[in-house]
Amino acid sequence: MARKNKLRKFAEVLSFPNVYECYNVQQPQLVGAGMVPVDLKGKWAQEHFKNDSPITLELACGGGEYTVGLAKNFPNRNFIGVDVKGNRLWKGAKTALEQGLANVAFLRTRIEIIDHFFAPGEVAEIWITFPDPFPRAIKENRRLTSAFFLEKYRLILQPGGFVHLKHDDPDFYQFTLDTIAQDERNHLIFNEPDIYAGILPFPELGIQTLYESFHLAAGKTIKYVRFQIS
Repeated sequence: MARKNKLRKFAEVLSFPNVYECYNVQQPQLVGAGMVPVDLKGKWAQEHFKNDSPITLELACGGGEYTVGLAKNFPNRNFIGVDVKGNRLWKGAKTALEQGLANVAFLRTRIEIIDHFFAPGEVAEIWITFPDPFPRAIKENRRLTSAFFLEKYRLILQPGGFVHLKHDDPDFYQFTLDTIAQDERNHLIFNEPDIYAGILPFPELGIQTLYESFHLAAGKTIKYVRFQIS
């Protein structure tokens, strides 16, 4: 039953006008609804969103709860959730369509090739919400705040663009702070080891993903880091 449900979601997401997918990492090419090839690099705002509003990415967006939540909070900005799992994106994409959120899109791809789909300076901000922490040291480069990925973000972020991390894992949080400090091109703007200890420092931190609800129920503290890369 679970497999049939997953296959149904894969089939349905292929028809969604707010979802784009890349099936070949070696030869990156996006397809949209109906598997029609598209080239949106440098043209997301004009050709998909039909506006000139700034673009924010949510990386490893899972079911897209944060992407959709941000889009509701900031209707004058565009938001793109990125994840490699199509059955996860289905939920956020379907919710956005049902709620008429025209400022939401989703991209199914591996994040290490993200620069193939966005032009330099095309992205205004990046959110990273509860990604896999890859706790083993040999997998540090797979962490989405590693130096490897920060170099990828530099290729697409506007000068002065923010990167936001929201996470429960203390080691991942400290790893991120250490990575920021190791490169003078990185600039720590704000960090908070427990966002719910008092008044939320920023209202958009009140948006909760499914994973965050699990972490809070388990008694974990939620951490937040905001920084710039230049």
